[in-house]
Amino acid sequence: MRLFLDTTVAVLAIVTAVAAAPRTRSDAQRNALPLATAGDTAAIPSWDIQSSAKITQDLVSLSKSGAVSSTSAWHHAPLSRCTVMGCLIEAGVYNDSDLFFSDHLEAVDRTQFQVPWLYRSEFSIASSSSSSDNTSSTHYLLETNGITSRADIYLNGQQVADKVAQSGAYGGHIYDVTSAILSGSGKENDSSNAIVVRAYPTNYLQDFGVGFVDWNPYPPDNGTGVWRDINLRKTGAVAIEAFSVVTNGTNGTVTIQATVRNLDKAGVNFVANAVIARDNASPGLGATQSTTSSPSTQLGPGQTTRITLTATVDSPAIWWPRQWGDQPLYNVQLTVSTSSGTPSSSVVKSDTATKSFGFRIITATVSSADDIVFSINGKPFQVLGGGYTPDVFLRWDAARFEAHARYTLDMGLNTIRLEGKMEQPDLYDIADRLGLMVLPGWECCDKWEAWSYNDDLPKPTAIWSDADYATANASMRHEAAMQQSHPSLLGFLVGSDYWPDDRATAIYTTALADAGWQSPIVSSAAKTGYSKALGPGGMKMPGPYDWVPPNYWYDITDPATVDDNVRYGAAFGFGSEQGPGGGTPTLSSLKKFLSTADLDDLWRAPNKGLYHMSTAASSFHNRTIFNTALWQRYGAPNSLDDYLLKTQMADYEATRAEFEGFAANWGLAGAINTDASSTKRPATGVIYWMLNGAWPALHWALFDYYLHPAGAYYGVKAALGENRLEHVAYDYVRRSAVLINRSQNQSGVRMVRAELINAADGAVISNITTSTKERTTISTPNSSRVVLNNIQGIATLKDVGLLRLTLLDGQSSSANVISRSVYWLSGSGVDTLDWDDSNWYYTPVSKYASFQSLDKLPAANVTATRQPAANGTAGTTVLLENHSSVPAIFVSLNLVDAAGADVTPVKWSDNYVTLFPHEALALTVQELAPALGIKGVTRGVAVQVSGKNVAKATLAL
Repeated sequence: MRLFLDTTVAVLAIVTAVAAAPRTRSDAQRNALPLATAGDTAAIPSWDIQSSAKITQDLVSLSKSGAVSSTSAWHHAPLSRCTVMGCLIEAGVYNDSDLFFSDHLEAVDRTQFQVPWLYRSEFSIASSSSSSDNTSSTHYLLETNGITSRADIYLNGQQVADKVAQSGAYGGHIYDVTSAILSGSGKENDSSNAIVVRAYPTNYLQDFGVGFVDWNPYPPDNGTGVWRDINLRKTGAVAIEAFSVVTNGTNGTVTIQATVRNLDKAGVNFVANAVIARDNASPGLGATQSTTSSPSTQLGPGQTTRITLTATVDSPAIWWPRQWGDQPLYNVQLTVSTSSGTPSSSVVKSDTATKSFGFRIITATVSSADDIVFSINGKPFQVLGGGYTPDVFLRWDAARFEAHARYTLDMGLNTIRLEGKMEQPDLYDIADRLGLMVLPGWECCDKWEAWSYNDDLPKPTAIWSDADYATANASMRHEAAMQQSHPSLLGFLVGSDYWPDDRATAIYTTALADAGWQSPIVSSAAKTGYSKALGPGGMKMPGPYDWVPPNYWYDITDPATVDDNVRYGAAFGFGSEQGPGGGTPTLSSLKKFLSTADLDDLWRAPNKGLYHMSTAASSFHNRTIFNTALWQRYGAPNSLDDYLLKTQMADYEATRAEFEGFAANWGLAGAINTDASSTKRPATGVIYWMLNGAWPALHWALFDYYLHPAGAYYGVKAALGENRLEHVAYDYVRRSAVLINRSQNQSGVRMVRAELINAADGAVISNITTSTKERTTISTPNSSRVVLNNIQGIATLKDVGLLRLTLLDGQSSSANVISRSVYWLSGSGVDTLDWDDSNWYYTPVSKYASFQSLDKLPAANVTATRQPAANGTAGTTVLLENHSSVPAIFVSLNLVDAAGADVTPVKWSDNYVTLFPHEALALTVQELAPALGIKGVTRGVAVQVSGKNVAKATLAL
């Protein structure tokens, strides 16, 4: 997204942090790296860190084992990867709960991070004896995967790399450190080694870092440090330097490509062998599928060569995104073996590497209207996703990310976008296994897009130099190699707000091609321009990023001719980042990071700048636009609880409308599934801004930092839902019902029922019955179509009405319910949008719809009882029953432990529901922590129930 920030943010407050007691250094014996045979790889498991301002000893001496006196007072972090702040938190110098509370992060002394920091570790190598280790000769390779912003590296008194070579957050390199390892103590086995990394401070405008633009306050260290693993790998004479797996579509042909290097000073013969097998964790286990080998090849001293092996897997299982099928995975193990070439010489393993992959085809086309359409395995695929962010201190937790991924799929989303936040390799493994598509790419608004034609570039960002192009090349080659074989990769965005120049484009595309990249390459996520080599990207980025009403997404008079710059972000084309800006946490979460004064500001000072919004210089530092609409539409809140309930209602209707709008306008395109009465320009995809927060935030998240889902989350789930591939949605502009089918194989006769009642007393306004207006229709996969036009009674509403839309499987009165949704509609009509006054982040409203009469609702009598779980249903089922003649509006359920604390992560079948008079709904809840292996989460023992006109109650389980 665009950056409008004061560039003085790099000069920050100087407040001295309270230092914890120093930790003792790690010892080499504890950090034994298991490198028994050729091909084994292990990460440096822990680090001692210290500011270079406190070190007088030279790095050559520090990088020798036994420097106890020099490092005993350093901070110890038992992590293989951590930024300086991440390490200091792990070492006890800082506490993240305190850092996140109110504005405490601002008090961190940031001047301490304006000098380099040193990372040091001692380790031994737990290798096999020379007699049993089946290698012709032994070599050691040090593999970096990106150190922010740049680094000098020393090992056993020798300099391995300087800050020119080791540059960029994604600059991964391989260094031959054999001489340094073997000279460490004069022997290989159990030798004591020491490594020192000097990480230089990151400046987002000068360095290739991992930035956050204006999403949240910058971390005090700007993400400086060893944020990805540094690995040591043992090989024989011939090492595998690059390795890719290319599938020829879904026909079973697999091409394995690799670059290998002879590390010896003498020539050697080698053979390569590849074994393909089904992944043990994949559905439908199978034995080895295919084996292939290369002929014996001679390689001179220090020489490299490119090898290609081809194999065929019979009847390959096809990988699909979660909404469309299973995720079968395969593994390729590539082994290089060597011999001296004499008739009597033996063949020994020299190196080995493994990759997983899946059989699938992903393509993309850009329409004449400049809209990109992705296809997976030949089927047009509407992208419905969110913008993912890592933790603000770049801390990685695989179980936590999997919770994020499961939440994403539970909402019915199918994709996450990574704008320059490409995390750790584990992310892609989890996405492959779960069937979640990933759209990575470079970030905007800083050094990554420092082009002369970038009018939004903050000053004083330096335009790229020759050295920067070299860093970009190393970065792209490393990320391409890491990501290439993963079937979850939807594409790669080589630009975000701006496209790369021709030289950078050539670097990027060449690196991707060399890695065997098989997904679309997109010029940028915006329509500011494009490189000639790639052509138009087909994505738009005109906002909104702040609140807009539900009818915003449907307010398209003629989508076939609409100007992107007039109707902005409405539901057509591909929106690469847009949303109504909501995502307010619930009170239980807010109390974890806001003071009493902060909580009061939420509703007593609706226009005040808030530290837990975007940065102070951003357009999103306050909730003014959101709060103005809230006050006008729902009425001035009379308490914090009242404010938070109204925010959840506003978030729910805003997120639901966005995703229903895009889903409704998807299958109406002539190129997909034509309906004569529908739009000619489809909504081909949208990335919600954002999926989650880097820290506890007050906006831009579909669930909060503590993994507690609320109104925004369940609004998306009501629109899409993992089990809601077929759904009927309400078009606010045309007052119509749209049948949406996002499956690839579900079809049949369906029935849509629309029931409209008065919110105040439950009186029926219209009930479209079988004999009059109830319609049957055929549901068609991957399509959408209008099934009820101008629903009776909505245009003549006097006050707030409730519309219940139900989709049933068949025509009989006993047909199963496929989906059910309730909408609150205003008698004053929809909000009036001032499209002509739109800007890049929102469209103003000149007249608001009113729901203020909801404050005067009579109370509804709702009971909650625990029910036996249905056959095959996991979790706990709660039956909600409305015993009143009036509706029960916006009823929420929250699973808590014995102390009354939220149980997270959690999965409800539905939540924040509205019950019509005398209606009952059964909702099921599952605790996800046990399945994810998340420790320290207490079990749920009760469910808290509350609603707009429902008294708070607690159901013991």
